[in-house]
Order: sequence, then structure tokens, then C-alpha cells
Amino acid sequence: MIKKAIIPAAGYGTRCLPITKVIPKELFPIGMKPAIHYVIDEAIEAGIEEVLIVVSRSKNMITDYFDRSIELETLIEQKKKHQLLEKIKLPDIRIQYTRQSYPLGLGDAVRIGESFVGNEPFAVLLPDEMIFGKDRAALTQLISEYNSHKKSVLGLYEVKQQYLSNYGVVESMQVESKLLIQSIVEKPKKTPPSNFAVIGRYVFTPLLFSYLAKSSESVDGEIQLTDAINEMLKKDKCYGVKIEGSRFDISRLDEYIGANQFVLKS
Repeated sequence: MIKKAIIPAAGYGTRCLPITKVIPKELFPIGMKPAIHYVIDEAIEAGIEEVLIVVSRSKNMITDYFDRSIELETLIEQKKKHQLLEKIKLPDIRIQYTRQSYPLGLGDAVRIGESFVGNEPFAVLLPDEMIFGKDRAALTQLISEYNSHKKSVLGLYEVKQQYLSNYGVVESMQVESKLLIQSIVEKPKKTPPSNFAVIGRYVFTPLLFSYLAKSSESVDGEIQLTDAINEMLKKDKCYGVKIEGSRFDISRLDEYIGANQFVLKS
């Protein structure tokens, strides 16, 4: 069983400036809850028991959000508005934090979690990707696939052609009922290998860390998770799951609005 998950939340959120100068995009409200709260709920639904959130020194608001507010609880008790206590109840999961000291990218943020994960399979969830599963949570769908073959699994979603240059796009092949990943092209500028992008849900075996350790900085000065996955693919199998559900990239204004509309209608 997969019991641990890493949530990278240390980025600057430059696609969402100027608001991310003061508010982490992980705390953007979707309805009346911040985006990262939905991701934590998804992890709990999938059976995750421990989460490591990778933050930067400017993301203290995230740690504050997932902490008790004794003053607020006391005020609610004094006002006899006990129904509000349920609204500020902390998620039933163990949350730990670590800092990414330098902005070295997603691959580095995942690599930081190696001592937390140990020698276990683990999940990675990106909190700027809101995924509302059709019948099961997105991560649950990936874990189900992992349990059938004990290999790494990538969450995939069909993306419109004009947006593929913003994502890692997979080349894959159908093997019986499985989708076997052959390679990933990071932000393809010209002809993408497919219309399926790797979105913010992953399940990895601990083998990934050996490839992250060998990864060097790319041309943009970051350690790319995609580079480590491509190296891993040369020696080990990795599968893809086309996630069933509604997905929203909250770094894009139209999809952020769409996520709120989805929640309000639910």
C-alpha cells in the first residue's frame, strides 16, 4: 500500500503575478477552501497517511493554514458558534514540512523528499492542478494501476493542441490493456508526440531517486523531473493512466474560474 506523498509547493508562482507576491497560489480559494486543501483531501481518500509539503521561506502561510488557531477556536467557543469548529477542523493526516532553499525546480523538490519516503513507493501531487475524479479520486486511479504491476505510474490528461507547449507530453504505446510510456517531451515547441500531457499526479517507485541524484540542471537552471523519468524509462517500465474526471490548472485564469464554477455547482 502507498502511504506517503510529496506535495511540492515551493515555486514562485510567476504565472500568477502580481497576486503571488503575497499569496501562494497553493492557497488560492476554490470555493471556500484553498487549492492545497483539496489536494490533501484527495490524498486522504486515496489512503495516504503521511504527507511531506515542500515549501520555500516565503510560504509560511501554508504551514499556518494547516495549524490550529487556538485564539479562533476560543472565540468560536465563547460566541457559542460551535458549528464553525467543523469548518476549521484539520485534515486527518500527518503533515510534515521541509524547505527548498533554492528554486531548483520540481525534480529537486521531489528529490528533497527521499529521506521522508525511504525505500517505499510514493505519490507526488502538484497543488496547482485541481482534479475532481469522476467516480474515484485521481490519485486513487493511479494507485489502483500501480497495485496491478508495481511500476511507476503517470497521470495523463488530454490537452488542447495550443496548450501542449506548457506541459510534458508523452509518447506511449498500448500493450494489451495497459498504456506503456516510452518517453516524455518537456514543453514541446513544435510537433508534440501526442495530445496527452503529464499532469500533477504521479506514483513512483523509490528507484526514481537514483535518477534524480544523477540529474543535472537543464538550460533553465532547474532540475527537471521529466529528465529523471526519461532516464528511468531506459531501464524500467512506467505506465500511464488517462485520468477520469475534471481537471483545472489554476495557474491559468480561465481554468481557475472554471474550478470555482465546478465546485459551486457540485
